[in-house]
Amino acid sequence: MRFSTLAPIGALASLVGLAACGGGYKAPTQPSGSPPPPTTSTSITIAGDRGNQSFTPNPGAASGGMVSWRNTDGVVHRIKSNDGSFDTGDIAPGQTSAARAVPAAGMNYHCSIHPGMIGAINAESGPPPPCTGIYCSSDQSGLTGR
Repeated sequence: MRFSTLAPIGALASLVGLAACGGGYKAPTQPSGSPPPPTTSTSITIAGDRGNQSFTPNPGAASGGMVSWRNTDGVVHRIKSNDGSFDTGDIAPGQTSAARAVPAAGMNYHCSIHPGMIGAINAESGPPPPCTGIYCSSDQSGLTGR
């Protein structure tokens, strides 16, 4: 009986070939369906304690996206919605708040540390909602668009 020295080499080559072909590993695939719609994000600059001129832009961009506030002033500010639905917490000089979703109806907001600082974000359909309460200016002209 004769053994071929090539037989063990052929078997080894077959095993190496199987391992090189992936050995059953399958890469993950993307789920089917539509990707989520892009989210718009707006940064509003806190410029200082100057009434209607404290936020830029004011009113902010259309709602339905995300908004954050960047403090370019030299003191701490804290942005709250007039209806109490959100509070950014303290925003130190040079810092930016976490992004927040904006309601489709738009919103009015203020700095809870500096009550004269008021702002608004437009509704999807146009100007921000009417401002009511103690954080509203008697002159609403600064909140209806520029």
